[in-house]
Amino acid sequence: MAVDRAAVMQVLSGVAHPGGGDLVGRDLIRALSVEGGTVRFVIEAATPDEARALAPAQAEAEARLRALPGVEAVQIVMTAHGPAPKAAPPSLKIGQHPTPHQGGPQRISGIDRIIAIASGKGGVGKSTVASNLAVALARRGRRVGLLDADIYGPSQPKMMGVNRRPSSPDGKTIEPLVAHGVTMMSIGLMLKEDEAVVWRGPMLMGALQQLLGQVAWGKLDVLIIDLPPGTGDVQLTLCQRTHLTGAIVVSTPQDVALLDARKALDMFAKLKTPVLGLVENMSTFVCPNCGHESHIFGHGGVAAEARKLDLPFLGELPLALDVRVAGDSGTPIAATDSPLAQPYLALADRLIAGGMG
Repeated sequence: MAVDRAAVMQVLSGVAHPGGGDLVGRDLIRALSVEGGTVRFVIEAATPDEARALAPAQAEAEARLRALPGVEAVQIVMTAHGPAPKAAPPSLKIGQHPTPHQGGPQRISGIDRIIAIASGKGGVGKSTVASNLAVALARRGRRVGLLDADIYGPSQPKMMGVNRRPSSPDGKTIEPLVAHGVTMMSIGLMLKEDEAVVWRGPMLMGALQQLLGQVAWGKLDVLIIDLPPGTGDVQLTLCQRTHLTGAIVVSTPQDVALLDARKALDMFAKLKTPVLGLVENMSTFVCPNCGHESHIFGHGGVAAEARKLDLPFLGELPLALDVRVAGDSGTPIAATDSPLAQPYLALADRLIAGGMG
């Protein structure tokens, strides 16, 4: 029986990191290839000290993979970056008041396109769409960034499998993290896991300004911004201050979700932000036991709304347990070889074909 990438990643997710978590959750696996019965990959440690500490984990990973049916050979290379800095980096406070703004929306240096992922209400899977779209675009060879701008409910660190606080060598510039080929940043990485954000509007706007302007994003083909639900201060600040390529609005098919999606569309129209298209999430549920297809939230409502408003309909995404499990485990389904990755890859392909990705 041939072994596949998903089976290998599942095994590696069971290999503990000495500092907590696992090899996959810590995003240490690079250049994974499965050819015939040979598995090859790189464990990329942050420092030489971490590499030495990971030696037992490397041995365990090799032993577990060799025991996997279909695996004939395992080749693991351990690499490490330079030595860790001797002194702790200066701290950087997030949540300051915004600086004065002159003129219209500004471009961010080094970033070609900025796409906001929005929804009129919570609970429609917007963050899942954002993380999987970012990973799908990266798999298509794009240089991708992901900004979690949901200040009150940041979920991207969990979904992308990162938990390390970003560094700030000079106390002014934030070094983002990289996961699944995506450069990412979230307010959640700057706070304690269970710490609530209790800020008024000016601090929200200041935090967004910092996350956009003070992060060393580097050269990106596209930056995906996961917006909070609704039509509040963060959306207003982003559209007025940042030159957006456009927004994608995510909704489930039922009428109550579409009511709020229309409000998001009206907001973007008033702020003169192009809407690149609509996505119907949780469109179809296929029972994993019997294969019966159900439309739990209805079906086709978002496509009909797109036709009514003369907006592009970008596709349907399934409601599937594996998508939820993948997000909770820190490996978006789009990063795997699962058939459920295909709708997200197709969404990425549509954006690329339209010159938006």
